[in-house]
This record gives sequence, structure tokens and C-alpha cells, in this order.
Amino acid sequence: MNDLSALDTGNLADGEEINRVEQAVQAYLDRRMDADRFKAARLQQGVYGQRQEGVNMVRIKVPGGRLTSHHLRAVADVAGRYAPGHPVHITTRQDFQLYYVPLQHTPAVMRRLAEDGLTTREACGNTVRNITSCPLAGICPAERADVTPFINGAVKHFLRHPLTQHLPRKFKISFSSCETDCAQGMAHDVGVVAVKRDGRFGFKVLAGGGLGHKPREALTVESFIEEQYLLPTIEAVISLHNRYSDRTKRARSRVKFLVDRFGVEGFLEKYREELARTKAIYASQGSAHPKGTWTDGSADGQAYGAGAPRTVLAQKQPGLNVFPISTPIGDVSAQQLSGIAQLMDDLGLTDIRTTQDQNLMLINVPTQELDAVRARLAALGLGVPQAGDDVVACPGSSTCRLGITSSKIVAKKLIGITDLSLRVSGCQNGCAQPETGEIGIYGQGKRLHGKLIPHYQMYFGGDGRGSGGLAVKGPEVPTVRVESAIKRVNETYLGARRDRETFFQWVRRQEAGYFEKLLAEEIKVAPEDVPFVIKDHGEESAFKVLQLGGGECAGAAQESVAANFAEAAYERDCRDGYLYQRKNAEALECAEAIARSIGQALLFLATRRKIDDADEIAKLLPQSLTQYPQPAEKFTQLHAALKRMRAGFDEAAFPALVLELDGWVRQAGEVATRLDAHLDLAASLSGWVVPEAVAGVPKAAEEKRLALPAEA
Repeated sequence: MNDLSALDTGNLADGEEINRVEQAVQAYLDRRMDADRFKAARLQQGVYGQRQEGVNMVRIKVPGGRLTSHHLRAVADVAGRYAPGHPVHITTRQDFQLYYVPLQHTPAVMRRLAEDGLTTREACGNTVRNITSCPLAGICPAERADVTPFINGAVKHFLRHPLTQHLPRKFKISFSSCETDCAQGMAHDVGVVAVKRDGRFGFKVLAGGGLGHKPREALTVESFIEEQYLLPTIEAVISLHNRYSDRTKRARSRVKFLVDRFGVEGFLEKYREELARTKAIYASQGSAHPKGTWTDGSADGQAYGAGAPRTVLAQKQPGLNVFPISTPIGDVSAQQLSGIAQLMDDLGLTDIRTTQDQNLMLINVPTQELDAVRARLAALGLGVPQAGDDVVACPGSSTCRLGITSSKIVAKKLIGITDLSLRVSGCQNGCAQPETGEIGIYGQGKRLHGKLIPHYQMYFGGDGRGSGGLAVKGPEVPTVRVESAIKRVNETYLGARRDRETFFQWVRRQEAGYFEKLLAEEIKVAPEDVPFVIKDHGEESAFKVLQLGGGECAGAAQESVAANFAEAAYERDCRDGYLYQRKNAEALECAEAIARSIGQALLFLATRRKIDDADEIAKLLPQSLTQYPQPAEKFTQLHAALKRMRAGFDEAAFPALVLELDGWVRQAGEVATRLDAHLDLAASLSGWVVPEAVAGVPKAAEEKRLALPAEA
């Protein structure tokens, strides 16, 4: 069997962090914290607001989708206690989601999960989301490497990393164990694919992919890198996002839009600039890199069953099998999770996985136990996937504040009408990944004959794996006709396909406009049809799009302050890396960026004005931060010293200036949290050490000199 330690990322939770969450929840409930500031705090901890007031969705990270029976019990326990009667939802990013959790209970949920090493930290918000994986990692005969150790290394490195705490928007990463790329790297901000090139093993790295608004296939930023360069390569793309993505226009604040902005060659040039910085950091820190076991692979991935299998499958380990468990549209009850956990313990099974098609997979099932597993699952109302149930759905308008259509209801109606993979999203954000399904749809409103009619935008022939491509955009069909539209497409394909022609191939054989002609009857809405198409599935009243405010990814105004401190921490690491390489000009540039970022943050807290120019900050800060004159005046002194250093670099004096700057950053962090008690700067301030000496001043004396006055 696989070593259980390969599953383990350690306990990803932090008890002190959960204490701070509890304090923030209480402050919000007591009206001592406003809604905007609280939103930033709860999103960082994986808590989303729902359409329903007073309850929340809690997202639980499952790195690589890998779990033990203890993990299942923890999820079942919190679901049963704090969201009774509601199913646990498995997402396309291999997370678990709980719904209808009262806000006051969210810290208790986090504490119970933490007992078994699970966390909700950074499952939401503008950060690195759950890292997804090929579901067959470690057991597929075609794999080049089990990517689990690399996922674990990336999770440990980027969770709570200063660079990833306050990104312009979310960032998604996938890992695949071979060139088949079952984890769909083309649809991610970064896709990592284990490969073999010229007799050497390593990774291909993709970047800039994404679904939803303006889907784009990722481009290759590295055709081959060895494993020691994996983390700096990923970090370079994250840094590129952090540095250049638009923090004001969220709809265009993803890595894929940087490719549009700079062009392919310009994007690659910017990436290489960031890679030089991250490599400098890693060289100076001398950090150990995650290591894997590599192999040539012994079978073709496509023949083996690329992606999540839909039938019991023999593993590369003799006598062991994958046993997939169907959870239609990703919903499973707390009782079923508990039952699976007990089954695992009784049979000595240690590995179960969530998949990107919202199902579960038991791993390492001995052949002689297959019948027992099948019987035990049947008693729980579960079994292997069946023909026609390959239907993925997001919650849509049932709970999501951005949901437009009732995607879960229509998804249940679609089960059994085709063997094709169907992906159903309630809005164009595409959480169900409609552009990677053989047929994908997302909900929207369309005004016809003076009425708002619910529609689904259709996509055809998607396949997010290495040999595939994003789906072809089709027509918009009224929601009440989407079943007949899918049936018509399916029947036409079955009747017109060539020998062994896949749906992917058949779609690409059609001329432009083919599907509009094929579905003309479903598309057309005459005035007399309006009463029959004006309602969404499951609704009694006419369709309307509720205005519930912005989405649940943005933070509050204070996010800009926290982002500045995070940026400064990253620039510190870059600075130290350049100093290690004796690249003084680059190190000075980083020092200037540190001072500017922190000065900007203090000025924003004092005035709510965001000013980029360091000279202007130096002028305004002493006038604005009057309650803390020392830190304000210190900024002007540091700014002047850095300008002098720019005019004539003094290699002997620069280290002392660096120490002085770092001491001031710590002081500024204390000021910031006094000005806003609800700011969480723990991750960004953790790496700033107390200088042993600043320009010859002993440590104790320097701490006293930098000390803040007592609060009034």
C-alpha cells in the first residue's frame, strides 16, 4: 500500500488563528466591527455569505483531494452538528462545502476540523485556493511521478505565505502526474504536469489559463524544469499576478488577463523577470525542495481511463483497486460520510479522495474486499457511477449570492438523459467548469419581448486534459428547454458520428453556426411563448435576478493595508536574496519598495488616501500620523537615506540601513494594528526579526528607541 505519510501535509490549522477568528466574529456580532472589515476576515478563513441571511457556507480545503477516515469523520461531525439536514457538497476543486452554518458557530467548526488536521484557511478570498490533483496520483501505471509530495510541499509553502495573503484575486493551481494532464492544467492560473524529456524527469508548467468570464487556455511558460525549481517557478507566476493584476477591476483581475494585457511574449518576459527574483530568494534561503519518485510509466493514460474513473479499476500496485463512489451533483450526507469512514476503518483502508467530477474514490481496495465494499456502500445508498450520472453542478441560486439560475434543480433533471459529461453552472463564473465538459451550460438572464427570460449559455466538446481543449461556444437556450436541447444534441451525435469518433472530435468537425441551426426550435421565443419560458426550474414566480451586492471574493478597504504589508514581506525576501547574490542595485530597489509600501499603508490608515509617490508620502505622513510622530518621522528619514543610497551606493553602510528599515517595519505594524485593531498582519510580520544592532546601536537600546508611546 501507499505510505500513509504521503497523504499527510501535517496539521494545516492554527489554534491562535482560530482564536482571532472567534474574536472577530464576536466583534462583528457586537457591532464593534463593520461588515466590510469582517468580510475580509471571514473570507480568509473560508467563510462565505449565502443568499440566506444569518447563515454561511464554510469551505474546507482538501489538498489534492486526499483524505483519511479521520478527516471524513471530522467533516461528518461538523455537518451533523452545525448544518443538520443539509448535505455536504464536493466541489470541482476537490473541497468540501457546508451550508447553512450560523455565523456564531463557524469558529467551533474550524476547531473541530483542526483536531484532525483540516483547515478552512485560504479556501476563499484573494489567495491561493485549494490545490487540485490528478485523482489517480500514486496508483496510475502511466504516471511519471506521484505528485503528492510536490502538492504537499506547495501547500505548506504557500499557505499563510505573505505573498499569497492579499492577491488582487484568487489563484488556482493543479498538479498532474503525467502528460495526459487529468487535473486540467490548461484551465488554471498554474498547471504543473510531470513529464519526461530527453531521458530526464521533471515538470512542464502552464500559466494563464482560466474559465468563467472570457475563458482562455493556459500557455506554456516552462516546457521542462527539474523538481528543485518547481516552487520558485510557481511563486514567480503568483508574484506576477500580485504585481501587475488590476486590484480595482475584479472582473479582469486574473492571470489570464495579463496575457491579454502584455501579449504572449510580453507576458513571458515579465514572468522571467519575476522568476529571477524568486530564484534569488530560494538561493539565499537554501530551502529544501519537495522530492518525488520518478518512473517511465507502463501504460497509456488514455487507455487506462484518464481522469476520475467511473468503474472499479486495477491499480499499478498488484492486487489493489480504485473503487469510485458516485455522489450525484456532489452532494453526500453526514451519515454517509460517517458510514464510509467506518467502512474504511473496518477494512483497513487509509486513502479516500475527492475528484474534480464531484465524486469520491476509495484507494488501495484489495480485490478480495471488492464485494464487501460494494455491499457496505449499497447499505448507505451509495455505489459506483452509473451511465448518465456524470453531471456536475454548482449550488447556483439555491445558496450562492451570485447564482442566477437554479443549477442544482436542472442538473438533477439531466441525470440519465446522456452518457456525455454534463457541467451545469448557475452563472458565468463557471464553478462547475462548463467549458471542460462535453456539454456545459451556465445560467444568465436574457431580455425578450420586454421580459427577462432565464437562459443557459451552451458549450460543446470540452476536454481540459493535455490532448483536449476548451469547449466550443454554442447558442443560448431558455432554461425550460435545456433538457430537450441536450437530448437533441446527444441523439444527433449518436446518429451522425463516424466510427469511434468522440464527442470532442465530432463537435470540431462541424461548421460555424451548426449548433444554432440544430437547436433553432429550442432557441426561438415568440411572443406567445413568453408565459411558458419565463420561469426557472423549480420556481413558481417569474424569473428575476436578485441584486445581492458584489461577490464574496473581495475584501474590505483595509485589505489594501494588509496587501501592502504582505508586499513588503515579499520584497524583503527578494532583497535578502539579492544581497546574498551581491546584486546591490536590485536589493536597493527592493528596500525602496518596502519603505514605500509600508509608508503608503500608514498614510491610508491615517487619511484613507492612497498615494503611490514616496516623496509625497514622506511629505504627508508626519502631518497626518500626528498621534504617532516617531514612526512618521522615521519614514522620512529612511526615505531620504534610501534616496542618498540611490545617488551613490555605499556597500558598507547599506546593511545597517537594512536593519534600521526592518526595525521600523515592525514598529509600523504595531502602529497599524493600533489604528485598526481588527487588522490581521500575523503572516506578513512574522519574518521581520528584531535587529541585533542598527547603525551600531545595541539591540536593547534600539528596541527602546523604537518603542511606541503608551496608548491614550
